[in-house]
Amino acid sequence: MRLTRTSDLWWKNAVVYCLDVETYQDGDGDGIGDFAGLTQRIDHLVRLGVTCVWLMPFYPTAERDDGYDVTDFYGVDPRLGTLGDFTEFVRTARDRGIRVIADLVVNHTSDRHPWFRESRSSRTSARRDWYVW
Repeated sequence: MRLTRTSDLWWKNAVVYCLDVETYQDGDGDGIGDFAGLTQRIDHLVRLGVTCVWLMPFYPTAERDDGYDVTDFYGVDPRLGTLGDFTEFVRTARDRGIRVIADLVVNHTSDRHPWFRESRSSRTSARRDWYVW
């Protein structure tokens, strides 16, 4: 399916496949799914008719809440690959006509995240009201 045919209202007719990178496909043989494995299997998703991949959190995590305790919204969990691996996956998906959306969980950061650390550093912190105390 071409993106141009669905550009305005693509979500109305999309076939969305939600996946957890960690459990999808291991590309480097360490027993954990990763972006390299996902990229290798992209044609399988194409054959299924998938037009959008919805990625569950893949950011670095303290592993206290099933990946939802994000420590860095700009990175990739090293177990799942690198930012370059993620970019390669997105480019490959785009080349196959598949959109990629990512689960962004800004309301649930790790206690190791810089925002949280700053918010609890002082009662007058600019980020103090970003959290419920």
